[in-house]
Amino acid sequence: MSNAPALNLRDGAAEDARRFQANLELLAEMSQDFAASRDLDAALLKAVGHITDSVNAEGGALFLLDEQGENLRCHACVGATEITGLIIAADKGIVGRSVQNNLGEIVRDVSKDPNFFGGVDEKTGYTTKSILCAPLTVKDERIGAIELINKRGGDGLFSPDDLNFLEALAASAALAILNARQADALLEQERIKRELELAREIQSSLLPRQPGDDAPIGGINQPAREVSGDFFDHFPLEDGRICFCLGDVSGKGVNAALLMAKTASLYRCLGKAILSPGRLLALVNREICETAARGMFVTMVGGIYDPRTGVVTLSNAGHEPALLLTPEGEFQAFEAEGPPLGILADPPTKDGYPETAIDLQGGSLWVFTDGVTEGYTDDAGTELGVDGVKRILLDTRGQSLRARLDAVVGVIKPGDDGMRDDVTLLGVTDTAAERPAALAAAERVTGSSELIMSMRLPARADRLRVIRHAVRAALNFLTCADEMTEEVILAVDEACQNVVRHAYGGRADGEIAIELRRDGDDFVVELQDFAAPVDADNVKGRDLEDIKPGGLGVHLIHEIMDDVQFVTPPAGVGNLLQLRKRLQTKAGAS
Repeated sequence: MSNAPALNLRDGAAEDARRFQANLELLAEMSQDFAASRDLDAALLKAVGHITDSVNAEGGALFLLDEQGENLRCHACVGATEITGLIIAADKGIVGRSVQNNLGEIVRDVSKDPNFFGGVDEKTGYTTKSILCAPLTVKDERIGAIELINKRGGDGLFSPDDLNFLEALAASAALAILNARQADALLEQERIKRELELAREIQSSLLPRQPGDDAPIGGINQPAREVSGDFFDHFPLEDGRICFCLGDVSGKGVNAALLMAKTASLYRCLGKAILSPGRLLALVNREICETAARGMFVTMVGGIYDPRTGVVTLSNAGHEPALLLTPEGEFQAFEAEGPPLGILADPPTKDGYPETAIDLQGGSLWVFTDGVTEGYTDDAGTELGVDGVKRILLDTRGQSLRARLDAVVGVIKPGDDGMRDDVTLLGVTDTAAERPAALAAAERVTGSSELIMSMRLPARADRLRVIRHAVRAALNFLTCADEMTEEVILAVDEACQNVVRHAYGGRADGEIAIELRRDGDDFVVELQDFAAPVDADNVKGRDLEDIKPGGLGVHLIHEIMDDVQFVTPPAGVGNLLQLRKRLQTKAGAS
């Protein structure tokens, strides 16, 4: 009796065992390649090559679904034709059908399959006869499919064993692809996290340091996310005043943070040369209109505080109203008089954004973003509101500026998803009781002349209020009689108006430098402009009986002051007017 059948069985079993072992080795090699490679496309190409050779096909391709699941794109291709980059609809062709049905397929004669896409054959001249296709799936998540074409040798047809083998390889490849994507996603998240942390550090470096207990100005910023669209800043000017600003950029995320950094940097850079908050906001607005992304804007408050006079010059571009808290415990709101930056290229007025002079008189000024008023104070979602801010500021009177800032921000509670919005607050406190000491410390003695204060500001009519406040503060420091104080303020105001109207002819780019000094028993005011020199002999008051416009201001100045004369300016340019008045102190003043 022949042993041929038994030998055939043994040979078949041995062949199956060898093939099974080869398949296991291929699976192991593919898994190792995916784990070791940082280039997913390169690993996919290598895997498709292994699979195509193992099944003995003429060509193979691997398709992956896009993020929307609408299209399949060929990421790797080997063999007969090159179709890498080919994109087809996710429900088209045999490969699309395999993905949609999540089933492997053997198509022995593609010419009889209505879903066969023959466009590639038409372009390449290659003839596809049969297709073996298996979906790439992990649980219920569809990733794509592997497609093999035209089996080599024999009858040229794929077998059920080929399909089983391809499905096993596809399952392994799908898991490897998913793991690689998740690893890439984790790496990308970590990269973004590091970049956001760096961005936050850069943003923090743009903010001023926390104020000391005796600081007259300071702020606080708490981002709701990694980066903030809010900002504040303050920095000293050469004349002793302090420039400050606070802003809120529309939107969230990196775009808002970038615009925040740009706006804050522009304001600080220009603010050291342009001593007008309104003009400064207008220049920043022009730059934002030219360069910012469409739809982005900035609400912003800019100001200059003079610690010697307690006067703040404020300009508001579409921001929340600034709040003045008086020593009597009353609040006054200063509304915005212009649109946010980045909305309209042209400023509200020819001189820029409108400005307001605010005499703090021992009170405090507060500016904040809507993240403060809209912040939650409890788990029920109760907003702090403007009234809540006012209540805290009233309750903390007498405390340091830093303590008051912390008190306001401290009541805002983060929700389950963190802070509702960026929280930013800035305060300016005026220590009127300490001003005489501060003025005395700032005096400059030159012979018998003592400098009380000096300032330099734009020669504009809306700045004269600041000068009037400065003159009043200086005369109060010298304990001058009220009647003399009012008269000198009137004379100085008239002299400044002459500079604005006549020396500069109403131009907005001129400047006035003013010094207020005590010279023995005299109060001395020196006004310097930087316009063309005038003939002092022609600057005279007219006869009061001569009824015509002009000249009365000069006459008034001479009537009030004891001495009025033009002197040579230190720099030899412009005009320097010196006004002198003998001091009249208040009754009982020492």
